Amino acid sequence: MPRLYGFDNQALTRVRADERQVVREAVSRIRAGQSQAEAAAWMNAEGHRGTMGGAWTSMTLGRLLDNPAIAGLERAPEGGELVETGREALITPEEFRELQKRPGRRGSVRSGESREPDNEYLLASGVAVCGECSTPMTGGRTSAGTPSYRCQTSRGGCGKVRITASLLEDHVAEHLLGELARPGSRAVLEQARESAEAEAKQLRGRQVALEESRAELAAPYAAHDLSRDAFVAADKRITEDLKVVRSRLRFVEQAANVPLGGVEDLARWWEHAPYSSKRALVLLLLEKIVVRPARARGVRDVDDRVELNWRAAEAA
Repeated sequence: MPRLYGFDNQALTRVRADERQVVREAVSRIRAGQSQAEAAAWMNAEGHRGTMGGAWTSMTLGRLLDNPAIAGLERAPEGGELVETGREALITPEEFRELQKRPGRRGSVRSGESREPDNEYLLASGVAVCGECSTPMTGGRTSAGTPSYRCQTSRGGCGKVRITASLLEDHVAEHLLGELARPGSRAVLEQARESAEAEAKQLRGRQVALEESRAELAAPYAAHDLSRDAFVAADKRITEDLKVVRSRLRFVEQAANVPLGGVEDLARWWEHAPYSSKRALVLLLLEKIVVRPARARGVRDVDDRVELNWRAAEAA
């Protein structure tokens, strides 16, 4: 099976920088108004070819741009919702979602035209965790089609906790807006931003160390000082650690760069801000959101189910 363009391996853990730049340029051209055929023609004119050496067409480019993996996403087994994987990406999740909505691309190669539209999950960023096993919760629809957050056994969780997305998001927004309305909220935001920047710096160092460790495995393996099984096991551990670090780093960097410059009324800003900016603010102020099981089936009161862990000590 040929590798996915832009990635160096089948596991999608290593990106080819030159091919990633090609994809980003093609996406930029489409977002600027060019058709897929025009973007494919540009790729061919510049000498870029697919992983099997073939020329690009509107269809082959469409297949690539419809693959969630290029944005570090995958579809959940149940419901088909897009969830983040933590792997490296060629474009951002926001860019990917925008591409799927562009009218000029409809019917390219997507099989999901009749599927319900993807819901945007404000807290599907690793910040909401299961109160039973601490596994990050993911967004997905119930069998009735209701957007919800859940702990998934397929991702190593216990599968015991699920909560309706609107209930959790409204609860978090209420407390977040209350925090933003308090006197001195700017100071709290700056303190949280400094904390996020410090964590990002630490994570970048950890990422470099892990990448160096993986590179160092090659020499003893090539010299037959390290067995194949030991090499594979060590590489797998490092890859999993890198996945966690990269995922956390991406979210922390979002938090550190939340676009609040010149915003006077933060509560009003929240009402009209895009989901990506809201998510960044959540990540800036909240370390994690712990969600516990409901007392009984159908109970909609979330006050005793949800615990907000704030980044800044001054936050309530």
